[in-house]
Amino acid sequence: MLGEVLVESEKRPSEPPVFARTGIRVQASLPADQTPEQLAESISARVLEAVPTSALVLQAFTPDSPAGNRMADEADALLEAVRARLPPERLLEETWRAREAGATLVELCVAPGVVLVGSVPAREALSLSPGGRQRMRRSADSPSRAAMKLEEALVNLPFEPGRGEVCVDLGAAPGGWTQRLVARGARVIAVDPAKLMPELARQPRVEHIQESAFAYAPEEPADWLFCDMAWRPIEVAQLLAKWGRRGWASHLVANIKLPMKDKNPILVRVRHILTQEGGWQGLTMRQLYHDRDEVTVTAHKVT
Repeated sequence: MLGEVLVESEKRPSEPPVFARTGIRVQASLPADQTPEQLAESISARVLEAVPTSALVLQAFTPDSPAGNRMADEADALLEAVRARLPPERLLEETWRAREAGATLVELCVAPGVVLVGSVPAREALSLSPGGRQRMRRSADSPSRAAMKLEEALVNLPFEPGRGEVCVDLGAAPGGWTQRLVARGARVIAVDPAKLMPELARQPRVEHIQESAFAYAPEEPADWLFCDMAWRPIEVAQLLAKWGRRGWASHLVANIKLPMKDKNPILVRVRHILTQEGGWQGLTMRQLYHDRDEVTVTAHKVT
């Protein structure tokens, strides 16, 4: 019925699934042959019964498939109909506040022939975007789509690089990630033998080191290490582990390329290298919406 879009998880995964966009506890599976009014009444009643007290963030999405995409208007209409039947004081409009407010994320999956109703505490949610699709806008001056991956990764962190912080960007050219870090007021050491786009090369807060990321050693520790290199994943992981082991950076955001068909054994090795050999703590590993055959890794060092 839903094809490969949704899968049933183990009851309580010990770690967030790497390739899952979103995860909810399904409370109802309702046939879609009802009128929109009947569906909205049934859904709103079930939501209030399942989540009697906390603030609610209500969202709707469709499966990421041609058939699902054609139902986007239907999903939007159902969302508004359910919203109109819930107490306004229970609805939290600022989704970004959901975790700190202790809200519950309620998602309606509108699929061909069925509507799934589910929820998850916002603090446990894999994503706060409908269906886990954190769509980022590509700026007109961005040299590549890579910047959207970084923006999505930073949205999911509790904090991000601030004004005056030192960021090292390994494999920086042509400068998509460096550009977004400079826009936040950070000072960036961009490491890449290739050239940066001219406007970045002229930026006073950008220092371009034209050498291999594998040969570079910082003169002093950085606040953040960023890495988005099209290189073999184990070698990239070993490079990032070296930075962790030597205390060269406090925070890590990296993209690991996975062109191979069987990705999981590589991910197990990457995780081991980063945590056991590199000493990185709080490691997360997710395939974000803007990732392709790759995953985004975040971690930090205890200082």
